[in-house]
Amino acid sequence: MKFLHAMIRVKKPDESIKFYCDLLGLKEDRKIRLEDCYLLYLKDEKTGFEIELTINDYIPKTGYTNGDAFGHFAFEVEDMEKIAKRMHNLGYAFEIEPFYMSEIKTRICFLLDPDGNQIELIEKR
Repeated sequence: MKFLHAMIRVKKPDESIKFYCDLLGLKEDRKIRLEDCYLLYLKDEKTGFEIELTINDYIPKTGYTNGDAFGHFAFEVEDMEKIAKRMHNLGYAFEIEPFYMSEIKTRICFLLDPDGNQIELIEKR
């Protein structure tokens, strides 16, 4: 068995593409039109894993809510200072500033994507 992708509904696809591609380095892979939405697949070229952005034709004015079951996506980064600089240049801020987590012997931090999904960054050890 192979884990292929995770799907999230987004309100503003351009902002989500900027976040996931320009900041986190995913690449647009393909776009599929369905009856009531389109699907945009963003791929991690190192692992092959994808995030499927679903853009519905009708988006509630209040957006979408995740409930309390979803936690976060986690991404490994080479260098926390480099990603912090890139975040600043692109206008993003940390939700939780980088800190050393002794249990895994590296630094982590958290930020939010344009739809409020929590993203954890883990510095490569």
